[in-house]
Amino acid sequence: MKKLLSIILTVFVAASLPLFAQTDKREVRAGNRKFSKGNYGESEIDYRKAVLKDSLSIAGQYNLASALYRQENFEEAAKSLAKIEAEVAETPYASDYYYNEGDVALQRKDYAAAVKAFRESLLLNPGDIDAKENYLYAKEMLKNQQGGQGQNQDQNQQQDQDKQDQDNQQDQPQNQEQQEQQPQDRQGDISQQQARQMLRAVQAQEKETQEKVKKEKAALLKSSQKEKNW
Repeated sequence: MKKLLSIILTVFVAASLPLFAQTDKREVRAGNRKFSKGNYGESEIDYRKAVLKDSLSIAGQYNLASALYRQENFEEAAKSLAKIEAEVAETPYASDYYYNEGDVALQRKDYAAAVKAFRESLLLNPGDIDAKENYLYAKEMLKNQQGGQGQNQDQNQQQDQDKQDQDNQQDQPQNQEQQEQQPQDRQGDISQQQARQMLRAVQAQEKETQEKVKKEKAALLKSSQKEKNW
């Protein structure tokens, strides 16, 4: 995650939002001191006090998201960041904001949102190598996620086909006279059901190989992912 918003940001924002520094400065400072000592739960309380005074407090909401992230409360961290997106977009911290938004989205396995956020971060700061690595990683994970959904759909379709085959078999004539009237399979021929079973076996082997390759690629990308502290 990117670094915490310090008091420097509070001073910067005061130029355009004069009430901002007055309403949350004390609480943000107290939260920053506790955060730096690793007391994330206590820092969360101070940041919440800041946003109670001003719900659009950039430093308060931004640092609250960081404290929540460190406590692995990713859902609330995402909500906190979402409240100040419009305000942060007009500051020099926009690139860091989108980076952190993407980082939170990765933890929530919302890869589509992560791709979008890291893309925004790179547009503002093309030289950020970490953002580029995480962008590629999020794209790969999104691709795998979408591929998995497609495979599940294929499996459901195959199950429906199997059920239909089974129903058709149950509807076939069972008495000896009707069986004798049906042409016998030639020696060496295989039934449609046997052919489908063979096809599924081949597809299962191909799927296993593809999954192995995807996992290796994802592991390679993830190994290069770096966490940035706010």
